[in-house]
Amino acid sequence: MPNENTTPDQVDVRGPRFTAWVTTAVLVVALLVSAYSPVAAAVVLGVQSIVFAVGAVGGPRKHPYGRVFAALVAPRLGPVTDREPVAPLKFAQLVGLVFALVAAVGFATGLVALGLVATALALVAAFLNAAFGICLGCRLYPLVARFRSTATPA
Repeated sequence: MPNENTTPDQVDVRGPRFTAWVTTAVLVVALLVSAYSPVAAAVVLGVQSIVFAVGAVGGPRKHPYGRVFAALVAPRLGPVTDREPVAPLKFAQLVGLVFALVAAVGFATGLVALGLVATALALVAAFLNAAFGICLGCRLYPLVARFRSTATPA
């Protein structure tokens, strides 16, 4: 990715925010589609689940929306002025994956209320990140990392 090759464990903060805007749009589409076809909403959320899984495993540089940012948006922006670590972003994608999977299963099995609630919660998290730079998954990451380090036997 442009402007990020010097610090592989950190990324330009604008990339994850762009990703959050695209995710917000996808989740809004899923909610709108669910009013007409819960199965179609499940498909939209299934595709978003795959996107979240790629981000959770591969990180921001492998994330499909991150690749769009790197190819089309980043070259038009000024130099990187602020970076953030990759590990919390991967964890946030994992949290998004869980919510998207729960929502997809809810819509696919006729538990529309479950699908709506899970999608709405994911939407709130994505919008907070996109609009205000508040990454809820990133904020949870230190707590989970601390728990994992105390749970691991020495």
